[in-house]
Amino acid sequence: MAVVPMKRLELFALRRDRKAILELLQRRGVVEVECTQASGEVFRQADTSQAQQELETQARLLEQAVELLDHTVPVKKGMLSFLAGRKPVTWEEYQRQGQEAPALLEQAREILRLGKQVTDSEAQAQRLEAQLETLKPWMPLDLPLDAKGTGSTRVFLGSFPQALEEGALKAQLAQRLPQVSGMEAEVLSCQAQQTCVFLVCLRQDAAQVEEALRSMGFTYPAVTSPLPPSQQAKALEEEIRGARKEREDALGEIAGLAPKREELLLAADYISARAEKYQVLGELWQSPHTFCLAGYLPAEDAPGLVGELESRFTLLAEVAEPGPQEDPPVKLKNNFFTEPVEGVVEGYSLPSRHEVDPSAVMAFFYYVLFGMMLSDAAYGILTVVGSAFALRKFPDMELKMRKTLRMFLFCGISTTVWGVLFGSYFGDAIPVIAQTFFHTEITVPALWFEPLDDPMRLLIFSFGVGVAHLFTGLGVQFYQLAKQKKYADALYDVVFWYLLVGGLIVVLLSTEIFQNIAELPFVVPGPVAAVAGVLAGIGAVGILFTAGRESRNPVKRFLKGLYGLYGVSSYLSDILSYSRLLALGLATSVISTVFNQLGAMLGGGVVGAIFFAVVFLIGHSMNMAINLLGAYVHTNRLQFVEFFGKFYEGGGRAYAPFAANTKHFQIKEEK
Repeated sequence: MAVVPMKRLELFALRRDRKAILELLQRRGVVEVECTQASGEVFRQADTSQAQQELETQARLLEQAVELLDHTVPVKKGMLSFLAGRKPVTWEEYQRQGQEAPALLEQAREILRLGKQVTDSEAQAQRLEAQLETLKPWMPLDLPLDAKGTGSTRVFLGSFPQALEEGALKAQLAQRLPQVSGMEAEVLSCQAQQTCVFLVCLRQDAAQVEEALRSMGFTYPAVTSPLPPSQQAKALEEEIRGARKEREDALGEIAGLAPKREELLLAADYISARAEKYQVLGELWQSPHTFCLAGYLPAEDAPGLVGELESRFTLLAEVAEPGPQEDPPVKLKNNFFTEPVEGVVEGYSLPSRHEVDPSAVMAFFYYVLFGMMLSDAAYGILTVVGSAFALRKFPDMELKMRKTLRMFLFCGISTTVWGVLFGSYFGDAIPVIAQTFFHTEITVPALWFEPLDDPMRLLIFSFGVGVAHLFTGLGVQFYQLAKQKKYADALYDVVFWYLLVGGLIVVLLSTEIFQNIAELPFVVPGPVAAVAGVLAGIGAVGILFTAGRESRNPVKRFLKGLYGLYGVSSYLSDILSYSRLLALGLATSVISTVFNQLGAMLGGGVVGAIFFAVVFLIGHSMNMAINLLGAYVHTNRLQFVEFFGKFYEGGGRAYAPFAANTKHFQIKEEK
């Protein structure tokens, strides 16, 4: 239960030192700066929005240049590259790269210019190719497409929107222009939706011929040229080759700049951090000669930071406990075993100021419940090996991913233990393989019992685990209330529920019908059951008269007490929810068994062995993946709904210190 204590920092310093102080705070990365109104009329906020916007634009420009490099010269990445995390750099390398940022910005602009040139050249080539395509129907023509005729003749070059044979064309023209003589028409090309024609007539008949042609759907070429189509095509082909070469040259230049990829990204991180610094700079309240800054930082970091600030600058720094009305941020700190479940807690909500961190008490149950749901030793070993391999192979993995994999490592260990207790190794794969391929009987007995043979025992045990889980949650609530010196509330809201629920459980265990159904190995003595009944009655009466204690009206108080007492039904539903431990555990075993039996259908020959291997690999891969997901989801549900519902509200604000929050590289201080 480790919520890091926070201190409030208030700092007053000379204005000339503000940038240097902010750079130091950003480098240390432990202060969450809070924008608070300074008292008096002397202090003002500086407008740094334009500088911040310019820096953000520069950072985006650098990232866009890298995206273009990645598109042009893709980086080969392994299947597990997403686990590698950001590459570490020292602060000195980071600062040195920042000094080269102006030159890198020019290189980024050059990359983007070359990228535009590639795009424009490709567009130009496509446009020219489209023109070349439109020329193909006119290739038989040895005249320019803008030919108009001679002094005594008129030439018509164009097309009709349908297929026309030359004879049909001449027949239609003769029918429409019976009085026109000395007219000649030639079909240059004919396609389904276009017929290109050449037509010549006497100039005095041009108007009549043009009117007739238009009535037939005649249109002039969209593109004309003083060159014949064959010569125009050659010119277009030359232009296309030029555009393609220009594109290839630009791509070559971009590829030559690919080694600058990491430098560009590091410069982008540097400029983004500067933009964040200017954002904070704009939130500071400043007078002509001084400025003030407030924020929160972990108590353990306060002495060192204040000492460093006072040794380097002329300032006043005060560290104090946050006031009762303040909302300090929340930072969790746990040990190697409990830290992995912090992500689960954060996924629900961080603890509020007066709540404990549930990670420590939750971790043990989380691993146990996950293991019971998956409950196959082979699956557990694979989970452990896979998680350990990834953690070892990728030392620079992001912290959140590292926590998640460590969580699955512990869950895998728990799964292995439960698998050994239940005798499940890829289900019943060992006896099936021994019987099918070696005609012998080999079994690995369960260290405890096999759930498929005795599901009732597992169900009762699941309920027992659920009761322990819920009562632990009540215990945490008792601790929180006692810590706040709310001893009466601890009695009313925890002890009475312990008496009621615990007493009812003991009474239930003492009944003959339950003992017959559950086949309990023990018998609850009558006097113990009687005492449990009395304690349950005391708890019920206590809840009845205290659940509505905030109401002054006695009737309302009594009615609220009845409603609070009705809450015992929620405990029943919560306990029943733990039957999912049985359901998911049996599902893993049953599905495994089905795949094993399916793989053994063809017997023990070579074909049978190949078939078994294929079914085994595919089936168990699917089963493991599905049940890993199911165990994760349902374990979270039992924590969020049943466990947290007994003591935890959350609502804390995540600690977000002012730091060099880089996107592409990890900055590591050399110790």
